[in-house]
Amino acid sequence: MRTLLLWMARNPWLKDRIPRLRFARRAVRRFMPGEDAEAALQAAARFRDEGMGTLFTRLGENLDEIAQAGAVTDHYLWMLDALRDRGIPGEISVKLTQLGFDLDPEQTHRNMERLVARAAQDGGTVWIDMEGSDYTERTVALYERLRVAHPNVGICLQAYLRRTAADVQRLLPLDPAIRLVKGAYDEPAAIAYRARRQVDANYAAVGVAMLEAAAQGRRVRIGFGTHDVALVEQLAGHAAALGLPRTAFEVQMLYGIRMDQQRRLAHEGYTVRDLVAYGTAWYPWYMRRLAERPANVLFALRQIVG
Repeated sequence: MRTLLLWMARNPWLKDRIPRLRFARRAVRRFMPGEDAEAALQAAARFRDEGMGTLFTRLGENLDEIAQAGAVTDHYLWMLDALRDRGIPGEISVKLTQLGFDLDPEQTHRNMERLVARAAQDGGTVWIDMEGSDYTERTVALYERLRVAHPNVGICLQAYLRRTAADVQRLLPLDPAIRLVKGAYDEPAAIAYRARRQVDANYAAVGVAMLEAAAQGRRVRIGFGTHDVALVEQLAGHAAALGLPRTAFEVQMLYGIRMDQQRRLAHEGYTVRDLVAYGTAWYPWYMRRLAERPANVLFALRQIVG
């Protein structure tokens, strides 16, 4: 099922046609409050009132023209202004391919510098999303370059990649901000763990390594980006054993998934940040979300017959 859904995410014929279907548009509302930025901001205001922060991402990936990257950058600058004006404790998470990474890496770096400099004015962080494995090394290298000059930039790393433990050790000297996720692309066994138990084990091992670095005095901002509450609580146990408080890491979950658990964790003193996605280019992102959990597929099927 996972392989099929990830194939569907890449299929251009389906990408063009499925978003036109009414049931598909209804089903995707589980994972996003709406396609426009205003819907995302309104959702974030509610989370603020419940003691949770927000991480915003505008959906979209590879571009056809570098001018599009400038428009995306301008949009995120507008979003940062909107967060400040509305008093919303939010940050942004961007894909480098949406900022022109395939077309002009230097322009992508300049676009990132504009975003990071603007976010710094309000004490915020700009997160770099991790994409498929073809981009991993280049993304880590660009992050290293940015981090030297800008302390308020973070990166997403994927626990299913075999290289991730080494990447964490590589980045720790930079006092990084790292969001650890399991991974949602179809990668070969040569470079990625494919069995769920292997991914979970590596996630726990990498998470513990970051917590240990924090306990040893390393300045590392840790985000556990997973809906696996049992795994979060396991890592919280390790943090407590190391003498770290629950606020030593963040729990970052997607809008619409395990909202009861997000609220419970926030109530219990964890730092919780809800990732709110928006935009019209939601199809590949949505299919990867379905591939992550069978329960998501069942929800989508109920929209077809509902």
